[in-house]
Amino acid sequence: MNRTQTSSAAAALLMLLADGCTVGPKYQAPTPPAPPAYKEELPKGWKEAQPSDGALRGKWWEVFHDPALNELEEQVSLSNQNLQAAEAQFREAVAAVSVARSGLFPTVTSGPSITDSRPSASMAASPPAGVASTGTYSLPIGASYAADVWGSIRRGVKASTAAAQAASAQLENARLLVQAELASDYFQLHGLDGDEELLQQTVQSYARYLELTRNRFVGGVASDSDVAQAETQLFTTQAQLVDVGVERSQLEHAIAILIGKPPVEVSIGCVPLKRLPPVVPVGVPSELLERRPDIAAAERQVAAANEQIGIAKAAFYPSLTLTVSAGLQSSSFLDWFTWPSRLWSLGPQMAETLFDAGKRRGQLREAQAAYDATVAGYRQTVLTAFQQVEDNLAALRILGNEAETTQAAVRSAERSLAVSTAQYKAGTANYLQVISAQAAALSDEKLAVDLLSRRMVASVQLIEALGGGWDASQVAEPPGWK
Repeated sequence: MNRTQTSSAAAALLMLLADGCTVGPKYQAPTPPAPPAYKEELPKGWKEAQPSDGALRGKWWEVFHDPALNELEEQVSLSNQNLQAAEAQFREAVAAVSVARSGLFPTVTSGPSITDSRPSASMAASPPAGVASTGTYSLPIGASYAADVWGSIRRGVKASTAAAQAASAQLENARLLVQAELASDYFQLHGLDGDEELLQQTVQSYARYLELTRNRFVGGVASDSDVAQAETQLFTTQAQLVDVGVERSQLEHAIAILIGKPPVEVSIGCVPLKRLPPVVPVGVPSELLERRPDIAAAERQVAAANEQIGIAKAAFYPSLTLTVSAGLQSSSFLDWFTWPSRLWSLGPQMAETLFDAGKRRGQLREAQAAYDATVAGYRQTVLTAFQQVEDNLAALRILGNEAETTQAAVRSAERSLAVSTAQYKAGTANYLQVISAQAAALSDEKLAVDLLSRRMVASVQLIEALGGGWDASQVAEPPGWK
């Protein structure tokens, strides 16, 4: 066979084996445990959203119609350091796709050299008289290509792509978690503002009661015990008012860190909560699989683990490497770039492991076990997602019912306080009855304020459990991957 035939045969063999075949299992997404409907009934006034019927999109926090919250949420993606780290990990995963894809192409190298050598005069074959040294001028170019006969490289690319998609979803999940945490802290902070407003009003009311009791004591109508009880009631409430500031400061500091700023740069005005929780579009359970970034990340991890099984199986088959080298070589600089100075070589090489003491079988079992673990993790993530939705639907329903009952209790407590106060002024009741009515009224009013805060936080957590404004199509083909 002449050189032309050899080259043609090698090229044909390269094209044939480059197409190759792929060993290992074909990926099929695991069946998730998705129920047809939610167990928990929707809160009063809500309805199950139809596909794309009022679904949250992007800036989900705007459903609360709070400009201050909107401004804070906009700063999360720009400055939060945990998100910056997750974004860097995503870029790292995208770069790994390029690294894996490079294996589908030949590696071309070159190493030009100029050497000057002189053989030893003591050797039998000494240089001719008058020749002190010999120069060698080389310009080699080599190419090496590992044919992806069994699909190992292609599976590596798919595994890296799936891992990058998982990193993309994990980034969005981290973003959602931070956004939800900020909104929860924000509503808890303003819930404390409601407590502060209530306690300030109560302190003013108790101060008037103390003045009344002192006047009655001076007039000989009330005892010093009544005055002491009124003072105790006032001072205790003042202490509660001061204590509210501790938790509020901590929440304000937490919000500052979430938006990537030192606490000294963030100050949030005192605005008690007044607005009721918004109606959140819930959708059907099957949509949850497309709406949760953590579910999408878990599914992509399953896909990557499946490709690792194929890579482990491909190790049982021989590998083929085709090497090509060409270039120019001469002992004279003037003849270096002439046609007679050309050289080339071409040849395939097969390699097969004959004995490895069970290493490859162990690696295959390892990959299969890792796949089973990711499938279990995926299904557990789905179950946890349904639990979180059910939990917060139940919380909103129960807290809503509790809020109605508490409002009735507040009205009754206020009426009881008014009656006790009138009886005390008339001298038909002692001050202990007034104190008891005051304590009951304050307790019910504070519970009403706290319930509104808890309902707002439950709304945030429900939105988080539903995946916020995210959609799984966002990880399908991110720009710049091809």
